[in-house]
Amino acid sequence: MEWKAKIDPDLLEADSAEEVEYLIFLTRQANLEKAKTLPTKLEKGRYVLKELKDTAKENQAQIIEYLAENNIEHRPFWIANMIWARSTQDELVQIAKRNEVSRVFANKKFDLHLPKPSPEINPGEQKLAPGAVEWNISLVNAPRVWDAGYTGQGVVVGGQDTGYDWDHPALINKYRGWDSSSADHNYNWHDAIHSGGGICGPNSTEPCDDYSFGHGTHTMGTMVGDDGGSNQIGMAPGAKWIGCRNMDQGNGTVASYSECFEWFMEPTDLNGMNGNISLRPHVINNSWYCPPEEGCEDPYALQLVINNTREAGIVVVVSTGNFGSSGCGSVNNPPAIYESAFSVGATDSSDNITGFSSRGPSDYTDLLKPNVTAPGFNVRSSIRDGSYGTASGTSMAAPHVTGLVALLLSARPDLIGQVDQIENIIERSALPRTTSETCGGIPAGQIPNNTYGWGRIDAYETLFDTLIFPLIYH
Repeated sequence: MEWKAKIDPDLLEADSAEEVEYLIFLTRQANLEKAKTLPTKLEKGRYVLKELKDTAKENQAQIIEYLAENNIEHRPFWIANMIWARSTQDELVQIAKRNEVSRVFANKKFDLHLPKPSPEINPGEQKLAPGAVEWNISLVNAPRVWDAGYTGQGVVVGGQDTGYDWDHPALINKYRGWDSSSADHNYNWHDAIHSGGGICGPNSTEPCDDYSFGHGTHTMGTMVGDDGGSNQIGMAPGAKWIGCRNMDQGNGTVASYSECFEWFMEPTDLNGMNGNISLRPHVINNSWYCPPEEGCEDPYALQLVINNTREAGIVVVVSTGNFGSSGCGSVNNPPAIYESAFSVGATDSSDNITGFSSRGPSDYTDLLKPNVTAPGFNVRSSIRDGSYGTASGTSMAAPHVTGLVALLLSARPDLIGQVDQIENIIERSALPRTTSETCGGIPAGQIPNNTYGWGRIDAYETLFDTLIFPLIYH
């Protein structure tokens, strides 16, 4: 391939002496096919980790030596065989000419304009009185699962977002780094923001949310939040959470997203050392997207990262995006476009799709998207500084599914690491929802479709109608 064709066009537009950030993808990538044949999450994880690290070690040595000799700032990754670097465009061109280099992606910050809370409640929405379970949690029948004894116990959910207000009353007792008297953030928190960082600063040594109201804090509340009193806001209050900050005040990059996935694959101490694969989460929530302006001009910039995480037995839940006003084919940004990402659209309290929820098919891969839908309109959850607020967006919908995975695995620990089975069960147990929209040429009334996917999730159906009862009676 001619060197120029390897380079993101935006990088070529820079002044030749201007410094730019980029990701160097190497030609050889790990073959992880064997992971599908391994029976447990731990075995999958060990195998995938070894293959990824060995591939990076064997193939990065020469180019790292070149970068060091030329005083080019760089950082290697193994989650995919790639290297982050910063240099002038002239130096970048020399790197692209190397035979072992496959692609060079821009690594740019971009304000995602994440959802913000609103004090208004739509007249069509039911707002429950203080002390009751939130309407969205009740609607998907999570309390019926709790009553049966399954609250997410024994399961760890991961979140990568704007950070987390870890000692929020609804979150502190669910944080894996808190033992009810003291905190240990080693293996439970990682900060991928190394400059800037708003009120948190860079390289925060404890979970911190730097985004206005607390976008990450809101999403984590919907996953596991419960203050033990009048704020039952989470799907899986018996689960534990760990987190990674992947955005600087709402601005992410391909590198910061990749760094969080790499840490989840092998959590480390606060110094980035002594990785422990046994402390990985079972599922990761991703209420964000990577547009072209942020380095995903090539829509496949994050595909290997997502694929490799999934191969290691971790469920990757993502929001589809809030571009539904554009109509069909508006699922148009990574990671929602990938088959390996379990994509979630947003519904209201009447189980109708919201106007903002992106419709499939996937703009680039032509896959049916979303996979399922969940409440994402006027969802009340935790926000920064120990407070609560409502927000709308597919960012609010995805955490319901992440929490549902935790409920499912607390009832069926034999499914841990079996990503295909977990996703299939959630899809087939969803409340069917049809539409007159014919996105992707799917006839009106057909299920699944590119508006609702397989339907709106139902926790009780997931655990009982399709799992527990068949085990008892057959």
